[in-house]
Amino acid sequence: MKLLVIEDDPKTSSFVRKGFAEAGFTVDTAADGPSGLRLARSGEHDLVVLDLMLPGLPGEEVLRELRSSGSRTPVVILTARGDLDDRVRGLQLGADDYLSKPFAFVELLARVRAVLRRGGGPAAASTTTLRIADLTLELSPRSVRRGDLRVELTPKEFALLELLMRHAGEPLTRALIAERVWDMTFDSGTNVVDVHIRRLRAKVDEPFEPKLIHTVRGVGYVLEHRAGVAAAGASGEAGAAT
Repeated sequence: MKLLVIEDDPKTSSFVRKGFAEAGFTVDTAADGPSGLRLARSGEHDLVVLDLMLPGLPGEEVLRELRSSGSRTPVVILTARGDLDDRVRGLQLGADDYLSKPFAFVELLARVRAVLRRGGGPAAASTTTLRIADLTLELSPRSVRRGDLRVELTPKEFALLELLMRHAGEPLTRALIAERVWDMTFDSGTNVVDVHIRRLRAKVDEPFEPKLIHTVRGVGYVLEHRAGVAAAGASGEAGAAT
């Protein structure tokens, strides 16, 4: 999942971004109201963490503009303004939750996950359980099963599988995968995407039938159940990823 953190304090922004990244999220940041609103309006994020005291455009105005444009992306306010009136006003403007500074990151993470479970945004509104054939991914608690067997994944492998499952049947380019999972611009000279696809296949695909992760030559990868595909053909395709 992809989060947007709109926070003007560099230390707080870096701390929050690192914490979410370690929890398996992809994170964009903005340090002022106008750029934050522009990114929030893009519709690319599952949730926005919003400070209220922002340069250029106050957080309340960012939230008001976002909701008036029809966006239902969940918003968690994170601010030093913790008075009751501020909390009530923020919720009335359309925030999904409100956390005052100073804060413990573990509480922020729990609140963000709770809001995502409740839904409200385009991608976040989807179920917290993803299934393709006998492959099941649970977002809370984070777990993956293939049939009756539990599969242990690293945070990046989990994020990669979630992305593929949310776009099941849709070929994803290496550039899009790199941007969404690693928050990086794809470098054609690196094989980081291919390496992680290979590791993911070794855990959730190669020991099982049917094969679900397929190479789309010249494009990238797709996760889908291809009925009638022979095991040998699927295995041969898996070997195309390097």
